[in-house]
Amino acid sequence: MKYRLLFIFLTAFMCVQASGQIRNRLGVDDAIFLRYANGRMQQYNPQNILVADSLYRHGVYKNDANIKMLALSLELPVRYSIRDSLRVEEIVKELKTLSNTNRKINDFYYLTMYDYCNLLIMDGRISDAMLEARDMSTRASEKKSPSGQMYAYRIIGIIQSYRTNSVLAVRNFERAADFCIQAKEEQELPNIYIFMAQELIRMGRYREAGDYCSLAEEYQDFYPALRVKTAMTRAYLYDAEGDKAAFEESYRKLVSNPLYRVQTDSDTRILMEICRLRSEGRYPSALISADSLISAKKRFEQKHALLALIDNWEGAYDQLLQLMNTKDSIYIVVQNEDMAILDAELNNAQLRYETARMKARQEIGILLGMIFLFVLVSVAIMVSQWNLNMNLDNLRSRNLNSLASRDAYRRALDAKEKENEMRTRILQNNTRI
Repeated sequence: MKYRLLFIFLTAFMCVQASGQIRNRLGVDDAIFLRYANGRMQQYNPQNILVADSLYRHGVYKNDANIKMLALSLELPVRYSIRDSLRVEEIVKELKTLSNTNRKINDFYYLTMYDYCNLLIMDGRISDAMLEARDMSTRASEKKSPSGQMYAYRIIGIIQSYRTNSVLAVRNFERAADFCIQAKEEQELPNIYIFMAQELIRMGRYREAGDYCSLAEEYQDFYPALRVKTAMTRAYLYDAEGDKAAFEESYRKLVSNPLYRVQTDSDTRILMEICRLRSEGRYPSALISADSLISAKKRFEQKHALLALIDNWEGAYDQLLQLMNTKDSIYIVVQNEDMAILDAELNNAQLRYETARMKARQEIGILLGMIFLFVLVSVAIMVSQWNLNMNLDNLRSRNLNSLASRDAYRRALDAKEKENEMRTRILQNNTRI
Protein backbone atom coordinates (compact mmCIF):
# COMPACT_ATOMS: atom_id res chain seq x y z
CA MET A 1 0.00 0.00 0.00
CA LYS A 2 2.91 2.32 0.72
CA TYR A 3 4.19 1.83 -2.81
CA ARG A 4 0.71 2.38 -4.21
CA LEU A 5 0.65 5.75 -2.49
CA LEU A 6 4.11 6.50 -3.81
CA PHE A 7 3.01 5.75 -7.34
CA ILE A 8 0.07 8.11 -6.95
CA PHE A 9 2.41 10.90 -5.87
CA LEU A 10 4.78 10.20 -8.74
CA THR A 11 2.00 10.11 -11.32
CA ALA A 12 0.81 13.50 -10.16
CA PHE A 13 4.32 14.92 -10.25
CA MET A 14 4.79 13.62 -13.79
CA CYS A 15 2.14 16.06 -14.92
CA VAL A 16 3.44 19.24 -13.29
CA GLN A 17 5.17 21.78 -15.46
CA ALA A 18 8.03 19.88 -17.12
CA SER A 19 8.79 21.79 -20.28
CA GLY A 20 12.26 22.66 -21.44
CA GLN A 21 14.32 25.50 -20.08
CA ILE A 22 13.14 28.96 -21.12
CA ARG A 23 15.47 29.88 -23.96
CA ASN A 24 15.25 32.21 -26.91
CA ARG A 25 14.78 29.30 -29.29
CA LEU A 26 13.24 31.43 -32.04
CA GLY A 27 15.85 34.18 -31.90
CA VAL A 28 13.38 37.04 -31.43
CA ASP A 29 14.28 40.52 -30.19
CA ASP A 30 15.53 40.55 -26.57
CA ALA A 31 12.76 42.86 -25.37
CA ILE A 32 10.07 40.60 -26.87
CA PHE A 33 11.70 37.47 -25.45
CA LEU A 34 11.92 39.04 -21.98
CA ARG A 35 8.16 39.67 -22.00
CA TYR A 36 7.58 36.07 -23.09
CA ALA A 37 9.99 34.63 -20.49
CA ASN A 38 8.37 36.59 -17.66
CA GLY A 39 5.01 35.20 -18.70
CA ARG A 40 6.35 31.65 -18.88
CA MET A 41 7.59 31.90 -15.30
CA GLN A 42 3.91 32.26 -14.31
CA GLN A 43 2.32 30.36 -17.14
CA TYR A 44 -1.17 30.13 -15.55
CA ASN A 45 -1.39 33.85 -14.72
CA PRO A 46 -4.51 35.33 -16.40
CA GLN A 47 -2.48 38.46 -17.18
CA ASN A 48 -0.64 36.38 -19.78
CA ILE A 49 -3.68 36.62 -22.03
CA LEU A 50 -3.11 40.37 -22.33
CA VAL A 51 0.63 39.87 -22.85
CA ALA A 52 0.00 37.20 -25.49
CA ASP A 53 -2.52 39.38 -27.28
CA SER A 54 -0.05 42.28 -27.37
CA LEU A 55 2.73 40.03 -28.68
CA TYR A 56 0.46 38.51 -31.33
CA ARG A 57 -0.64 41.92 -32.64
CA HIS A 58 3.03 42.91 -32.82
CA GLY A 59 3.76 39.73 -34.76
CA VAL A 60 0.97 40.51 -37.21
CA TYR A 61 2.28 44.06 -37.62
CA LYS A 62 5.80 42.79 -38.28
CA ASN A 63 4.53 39.82 -40.30
CA ASP A 64 6.73 37.70 -38.04
CA ALA A 65 5.61 34.09 -37.50
CA ASN A 66 8.15 33.65 -34.69
CA ILE A 67 6.49 36.29 -32.53
CA LYS A 68 3.03 34.92 -33.25
CA MET A 69 4.23 31.45 -32.23
CA LEU A 70 5.54 32.78 -28.90
CA ALA A 71 2.25 34.59 -28.25
CA LEU A 72 0.11 31.52 -28.92
CA SER A 73 2.28 29.27 -26.76
CA LEU A 74 1.98 31.79 -23.91
CA GLU A 75 -1.78 32.03 -24.26
CA LEU A 76 -2.52 28.30 -24.54
CA PRO A 77 -2.04 27.17 -20.89
CA VAL A 78 -4.04 30.11 -19.53
CA ARG A 79 -6.94 29.49 -21.89
CA TYR A 80 -6.88 25.81 -21.01
CA SER A 81 -6.86 26.50 -17.27
CA ILE A 82 -9.96 28.72 -17.54
CA ARG A 83 -11.74 26.07 -19.69
CA ASP A 84 -11.97 28.22 -22.80
CA SER A 85 -12.09 25.10 -25.01
CA LEU A 86 -13.14 26.94 -28.17
CA ARG A 87 -10.14 29.28 -28.03
CA VAL A 88 -7.85 26.35 -27.14
CA GLU A 89 -8.93 24.54 -30.31
CA GLU A 90 -8.30 27.67 -32.36
CA ILE A 91 -4.81 28.07 -30.85
CA VAL A 92 -3.85 24.44 -31.48
CA LYS A 93 -5.10 24.65 -35.07
CA GLU A 94 -3.08 27.82 -35.74
CA LEU A 95 -0.01 26.33 -34.06
CA LYS A 96 -0.14 23.40 -36.46
CA THR A 97 -0.45 25.76 -39.42
CA LEU A 98 2.47 27.92 -38.27
CA SER A 99 4.64 24.85 -37.62
CA ASN A 100 5.23 24.49 -41.38
CA THR A 101 6.84 27.95 -41.61
CA ASN A 102 10.44 26.94 -40.92
CA ARG A 103 12.56 24.45 -38.98
CA LYS A 104 12.95 26.60 -35.83
CA ILE A 105 9.22 27.17 -35.56
CA ASN A 106 8.58 23.50 -36.21
CA ASP A 107 10.84 22.49 -33.30
CA PHE A 108 9.24 25.12 -31.05
CA TYR A 109 5.84 23.68 -32.04
CA TYR A 110 6.81 20.30 -30.54
CA LEU A 111 7.77 21.96 -27.24
CA THR A 112 4.45 23.81 -27.15
CA MET A 113 2.45 20.68 -27.95
CA TYR A 114 4.38 18.82 -25.27
CA ASP A 115 3.14 21.35 -22.72
CA TYR A 116 -0.37 21.05 -24.15
CA CYS A 117 -0.27 17.24 -23.82
CA ASN A 118 0.79 17.64 -20.19
CA LEU A 119 -2.32 19.77 -19.63
CA LEU A 120 -4.46 17.06 -21.25
CA ILE A 121 -2.94 14.43 -18.96
CA MET A 122 -3.52 16.58 -15.88
CA ASP A 123 -7.14 16.85 -16.96
CA GLY A 124 -7.49 13.09 -17.44
CA ARG A 125 -7.80 13.36 -21.23
CA ILE A 126 -5.35 10.53 -21.82
CA SER A 127 -6.72 9.49 -25.20
CA ASP A 128 -6.43 13.04 -26.57
CA ALA A 129 -2.88 13.29 -25.25
CA MET A 130 -1.93 9.99 -26.90
CA LEU A 131 -3.39 11.06 -30.24
CA GLU A 132 -1.46 14.34 -30.10
CA ALA A 133 1.73 12.45 -29.19
CA ARG A 134 1.23 10.08 -32.12
CA ASP A 135 0.68 13.05 -34.41
CA MET A 136 3.86 14.68 -33.09
CA SER A 137 5.83 11.50 -33.74
CA THR A 138 4.46 11.18 -37.28
CA ARG A 139 5.24 14.82 -38.10
CA ALA A 140 8.71 14.53 -36.60
CA SER A 141 9.40 11.38 -38.59
CA GLU A 142 8.30 13.05 -41.84
CA LYS A 143 10.35 16.17 -41.13
CA LYS A 144 13.30 14.16 -39.76
CA SER A 145 13.19 16.06 -36.46
CA PRO A 146 14.82 14.22 -33.52
CA SER A 147 13.64 17.05 -31.27
CA GLY A 148 10.02 16.31 -32.16
CA GLN A 149 10.54 12.60 -31.56
CA MET A 150 12.05 13.38 -28.16
CA TYR A 151 8.97 15.30 -27.01
CA ALA A 152 6.60 12.72 -28.50
CA TYR A 153 8.22 9.80 -26.69
CA ARG A 154 8.37 11.77 -23.44
CA ILE A 155 4.61 12.22 -23.58
CA ILE A 156 4.03 8.57 -24.45
CA GLY A 157 6.25 7.63 -21.52
CA ILE A 158 4.22 9.83 -19.17
CA ILE A 159 0.99 8.29 -20.47
CA GLN A 160 2.34 4.77 -19.88
CA SER A 161 3.28 5.85 -16.36
CA TYR A 162 -0.27 7.12 -15.85
CA ARG A 163 -1.47 3.67 -16.90
CA THR A 164 0.90 2.11 -14.31
CA ASN A 165 2.95 0.42 -17.04
CA SER A 166 6.44 1.28 -15.83
CA VAL A 167 8.24 -1.06 -18.23
CA LEU A 168 6.79 0.71 -21.28
CA ALA A 169 7.24 4.08 -19.60
CA VAL A 170 10.97 3.51 -19.06
CA ARG A 171 11.35 2.17 -22.60
CA ASN A 172 9.79 5.31 -24.07
CA PHE A 173 11.85 7.59 -21.82
CA GLU A 174 14.99 5.79 -23.00
CA ARG A 175 14.01 6.44 -26.62
CA ALA A 176 13.33 10.07 -25.72
CA ALA A 177 16.83 10.33 -24.22
CA ASP A 178 18.36 8.87 -27.40
CA PHE A 179 16.53 11.40 -29.58
CA CYS A 180 17.47 14.14 -27.13
CA ILE A 181 21.16 13.43 -27.72
CA GLN A 182 20.61 13.24 -31.49
CA ALA A 183 18.87 16.63 -31.38
CA LYS A 184 21.74 18.07 -29.31
CA GLU A 185 19.17 19.22 -26.73
CA GLU A 186 21.22 18.07 -23.75
CA GLN A 187 19.53 20.62 -21.52
CA GLU A 188 16.41 18.43 -21.73
CA LEU A 189 18.21 15.31 -20.49
CA PRO A 190 17.82 16.04 -16.75
CA ASN A 191 14.04 16.20 -17.12
CA ILE A 192 14.05 12.80 -18.81
CA TYR A 193 16.38 11.43 -16.12
CA ILE A 194 13.91 12.59 -13.47
CA PHE A 195 11.05 10.79 -15.22
CA MET A 196 13.13 7.62 -15.40
CA ALA A 197 14.11 7.89 -11.74
CA GLN A 198 10.46 8.18 -10.72
CA GLU A 199 9.51 5.07 -12.66
CA LEU A 200 12.44 3.12 -11.22
CA ILE A 201 11.33 4.13 -7.72
CA ARG A 202 7.93 2.71 -8.46
CA MET A 203 9.55 -0.52 -9.68
CA GLY A 204 11.61 -0.79 -6.48
CA ARG A 205 14.92 -0.29 -8.31
CA TYR A 206 16.16 2.32 -5.87
CA ARG A 207 19.87 2.23 -6.69
CA GLU A 208 19.22 2.92 -10.39
CA ALA A 209 16.73 5.62 -9.42
CA GLY A 210 19.38 7.27 -7.26
CA ASP A 211 21.86 7.14 -10.15
CA TYR A 212 19.45 8.97 -12.44
CA CYS A 213 18.75 11.53 -9.71
CA SER A 214 22.48 12.17 -9.49
CA LEU A 215 22.71 12.58 -13.27
CA ALA A 216 19.89 15.13 -13.18
CA GLU A 217 21.45 17.00 -10.26
CA GLU A 218 24.63 17.56 -12.28
CA TYR A 219 22.67 20.09 -14.38
CA GLN A 220 21.32 22.10 -11.42
CA ASP A 221 24.06 24.72 -11.47
CA PHE A 222 23.26 25.50 -15.10
CA TYR A 223 19.47 25.30 -14.72
CA PRO A 224 18.40 26.28 -11.19
CA ALA A 225 14.75 25.52 -12.00
CA LEU A 226 15.71 21.83 -11.84
CA ARG A 227 16.31 22.01 -8.11
CA VAL A 228 12.61 21.71 -7.29
CA LYS A 229 12.16 18.65 -9.51
CA THR A 230 15.28 16.84 -8.32
CA ALA A 231 14.56 17.66 -4.67
CA MET A 232 11.01 16.33 -4.97
CA THR A 233 12.24 13.13 -6.64
CA ARG A 234 14.88 12.66 -3.94
CA ALA A 235 12.22 13.09 -1.26
CA TYR A 236 10.05 10.36 -2.80
CA LEU A 237 13.09 8.10 -3.14
CA TYR A 238 14.01 8.49 0.54
CA ASP A 239 10.40 7.89 1.54
CA ALA A 240 10.26 4.69 -0.55
CA GLU A 241 13.51 3.47 1.01
CA GLY A 242 12.16 4.19 4.50
CA ASP A 243 14.89 6.74 5.28
CA LYS A 244 12.78 9.13 7.37
CA ALA A 245 15.64 11.42 8.40
CA ALA A 246 16.74 11.96 4.78
CA PHE A 247 13.13 12.45 3.73
CA GLU A 248 12.51 15.13 6.36
CA GLU A 249 15.67 16.98 5.38
CA SER A 250 14.77 16.85 1.68
CA TYR A 251 11.23 17.99 2.44
CA ARG A 252 12.41 21.03 4.42
CA LYS A 253 14.82 22.07 1.66
CA LEU A 254 12.11 21.62 -0.94
CA VAL A 255 9.40 23.71 0.71
CA SER A 256 11.89 26.44 1.65
CA ASN A 257 12.87 26.91 -2.00
CA PRO A 258 11.12 30.10 -3.28
CA LEU A 259 10.59 28.42 -6.66
CA TYR A 260 8.62 25.57 -5.10
CA ARG A 261 5.32 27.45 -5.08
CA VAL A 262 6.00 29.10 -8.43
CA GLN A 263 6.77 25.89 -10.32
CA THR A 264 4.14 23.58 -8.85
CA ASP A 265 0.34 23.64 -8.77
CA SER A 266 -1.70 23.34 -5.58
CA ASP A 267 -2.49 19.64 -6.03
CA THR A 268 1.21 18.79 -6.37
CA ARG A 269 2.00 20.65 -3.15
CA ILE A 270 -0.91 18.98 -1.34
CA LEU A 271 0.29 15.56 -2.50
CA MET A 272 3.75 16.25 -1.10
CA GLU A 273 2.19 17.38 2.18
CA ILE A 274 0.14 14.16 2.31
CA CYS A 275 3.34 12.20 1.78
CA ARG A 276 4.93 13.95 4.75
CA LEU A 277 1.87 13.42 6.99
CA ARG A 278 1.65 9.77 6.03
CA SER A 279 5.38 9.23 6.73
CA GLU A 280 4.76 10.65 10.23
CA GLY A 281 1.75 8.38 10.74
CA ARG A 282 -0.68 11.33 10.85
CA TYR A 283 -3.36 9.66 8.76
CA PRO A 284 -6.39 11.75 9.89
CA SER A 285 -4.54 14.96 8.94
CA ALA A 286 -3.55 13.38 5.64
CA LEU A 287 -7.21 12.57 4.93
CA ILE A 288 -8.20 16.17 5.61
CA SER A 289 -5.51 17.34 3.18
CA ALA A 290 -6.76 14.86 0.59
CA ASP A 291 -10.19 16.51 0.70
CA SER A 292 -8.51 19.73 -0.50
CA LEU A 293 -7.36 18.20 -3.77
CA ILE A 294 -8.96 19.84 -6.80
CA SER A 295 -8.69 16.75 -9.00
CA ALA A 296 -11.47 14.29 -8.15
CA LYS A 297 -9.37 11.42 -9.46
CA LYS A 298 -6.43 12.29 -7.20
CA ARG A 299 -8.77 12.84 -4.25
CA PHE A 300 -10.32 9.37 -4.60
CA GLU A 301 -6.88 7.77 -5.07
CA GLN A 302 -5.46 9.38 -1.95
CA LYS A 303 -8.45 8.66 0.27
CA HIS A 304 -8.67 5.07 -0.93
CA ALA A 305 -5.00 4.42 -0.12
CA LEU A 306 -5.08 6.25 3.23
CA LEU A 307 -8.27 4.54 4.41
CA ALA A 308 -6.78 1.19 3.52
CA LEU A 309 -3.71 2.02 5.64
CA ILE A 310 -5.90 2.52 8.71
CA ASP A 311 -7.89 -0.67 7.94
CA ASN A 312 -11.08 1.19 7.03
CA TRP A 313 -11.81 -1.27 4.25
CA GLU A 314 -15.43 -0.21 3.75
CA GLY A 315 -14.43 3.41 3.23
CA ALA A 316 -11.50 2.40 1.04
CA TYR A 317 -13.81 0.27 -1.11
CA ASP A 318 -16.25 3.16 -1.49
CA GLN A 319 -13.43 5.50 -2.62
CA LEU A 320 -12.22 2.83 -5.03
CA LEU A 321 -15.68 2.56 -6.61
CA GLN A 322 -15.80 6.33 -7.10
CA LEU A 323 -12.28 6.25 -8.51
CA MET A 324 -13.22 3.56 -11.03
CA ASN A 325 -16.27 5.56 -12.07
CA THR A 326 -13.99 8.47 -12.93
CA LYS A 327 -11.62 6.15 -14.79
CA ASP A 328 -14.06 4.01 -16.78
CA SER A 329 -14.78 6.41 -19.61
CA ILE A 330 -11.09 7.36 -19.88
CA TYR A 331 -9.81 3.82 -20.00
CA ILE A 332 -12.49 2.59 -22.39
CA VAL A 333 -11.65 5.36 -24.85
CA VAL A 334 -7.93 4.78 -24.40
CA GLN A 335 -8.35 1.04 -24.85
CA ASN A 336 -10.35 1.52 -28.07
CA GLU A 337 -7.79 4.00 -29.34
CA ASP A 338 -4.91 1.69 -28.45
CA MET A 339 -6.62 -1.22 -30.20
CA ALA A 340 -7.12 0.90 -33.33
CA ILE A 341 -3.48 1.96 -33.27
CA LEU A 342 -2.38 -1.62 -32.62
CA ASP A 343 -4.54 -2.90 -35.50
CA ALA A 344 -3.05 -0.31 -37.83
CA GLU A 345 0.46 -1.16 -36.71
CA LEU A 346 -0.21 -4.89 -37.11
CA ASN A 347 -1.69 -4.31 -40.57
CA ASN A 348 1.33 -2.26 -41.56
CA ALA A 349 3.62 -4.92 -40.15
CA GLN A 350 1.70 -7.62 -42.04
CA LEU A 351 1.90 -5.58 -45.23
CA ARG A 352 5.64 -5.10 -44.78
CA TYR A 353 6.00 -8.83 -44.09
CA GLU A 354 4.01 -9.80 -47.19
CA THR A 355 5.98 -7.35 -49.34
CA ALA A 356 9.26 -8.69 -48.02
CA ARG A 357 8.08 -12.26 -48.55
CA MET A 358 6.99 -11.56 -52.14
CA LYS A 359 10.29 -9.84 -52.82
CA ALA A 360 12.15 -12.80 -51.34
CA ARG A 361 10.09 -15.20 -53.42
CA GLN A 362 10.86 -13.18 -56.55
CA GLU A 363 14.55 -13.16 -55.73
CA ILE A 364 14.47 -16.91 -55.04
CA GLY A 365 12.58 -17.46 -58.31
CA ILE A 366 15.15 -15.46 -60.23
CA LEU A 367 17.96 -17.35 -58.51
CA LEU A 368 16.34 -20.73 -59.21
CA GLY A 369 15.75 -19.68 -62.83
CA MET A 370 19.37 -18.73 -63.18
CA ILE A 371 20.43 -22.03 -61.60
CA PHE A 372 18.07 -23.96 -63.89
CA LEU A 373 19.37 -22.08 -66.93
CA PHE A 374 22.93 -22.74 -65.84
CA VAL A 375 22.18 -26.43 -65.38
CA LEU A 376 20.36 -26.55 -68.73
CA VAL A 377 23.24 -24.88 -70.54
CA SER A 378 25.71 -27.13 -68.75
CA VAL A 379 23.74 -30.24 -69.74
CA ALA A 380 23.48 -28.97 -73.33
CA ILE A 381 27.22 -28.36 -73.40
CA MET A 382 27.89 -31.79 -71.91
CA VAL A 383 25.57 -33.52 -74.42
CA SER A 384 27.10 -31.57 -77.27
CA GLN A 385 30.58 -32.47 -76.03
CA TRP A 386 29.55 -36.13 -75.71
CA ASN A 387 28.13 -36.13 -79.25
CA LEU A 388 31.28 -34.46 -80.52
CA ASN A 389 33.43 -37.04 -78.78
CA MET A 390 31.29 -39.85 -80.21
CA ASN A 391 31.54 -38.36 -83.70
CA LEU A 392 35.29 -37.96 -83.29
CA ASP A 393 35.57 -41.57 -82.12
CA ASN A 394 33.52 -42.75 -85.12
CA LEU A 395 35.60 -40.62 -87.44
CA ARG A 396 38.82 -41.97 -85.91
CA SER A 397 37.47 -45.50 -86.29
CA ARG A 398 36.53 -44.93 -89.93
CA ASN A 399 39.89 -43.33 -90.58
CA LEU A 400 41.67 -46.27 -89.00
CA ASN A 401 39.60 -48.72 -91.02
CA SER A 402 40.27 -46.73 -94.16
CA LEU A 403 43.99 -46.67 -93.45
CA ALA A 404 43.96 -50.41 -92.77
CA SER A 405 42.13 -51.03 -96.06
CA ARG A 406 44.55 -48.81 -97.91
CA ASP A 407 47.50 -50.66 -96.35
CA ALA A 408 45.97 -54.01 -97.30
CA TYR A 409 45.31 -52.82 -100.83
CA ARG A 410 48.86 -51.48 -101.11
CA ARG A 411 50.26 -54.75 -99.83
CA ALA A 412 48.11 -56.62 -102.34
CA LEU A 413 49.36 -54.39 -105.17
CA ASP A 414 52.94 -54.92 -104.02
CA ALA A 415 52.41 -58.69 -103.95
CA LYS A 416 50.78 -58.61 -107.40
CA GLU A 417 53.63 -56.49 -108.74
CA LYS A 418 56.18 -58.98 -107.37
CA GLU A 419 54.19 -61.83 -108.90
CA ASN A 420 54.13 -60.10 -112.27
CA GLU A 421 57.82 -59.39 -111.95
CA MET A 422 58.49 -63.09 -111.29
CA ARG A 423 56.39 -64.13 -114.28
CA THR A 424 58.21 -61.69 -116.47
CA ARG A 425 61.55 -63.14 -115.45
CA ILE A 426 60.34 -66.70 -116.08
CA LEU A 427 59.10 -65.74 -119.54
CA GLN A 428 62.39 -64.09 -120.28
CA ASN A 429 64.29 -67.19 -119.19
CA ASN A 430 62.07 -69.43 -121.33
CA THR A 431 62.64 -67.27 -124.39
CA ARG A 432 66.40 -67.44 -124.10
CA ILE A 433 66.25 -71.19 -124.18
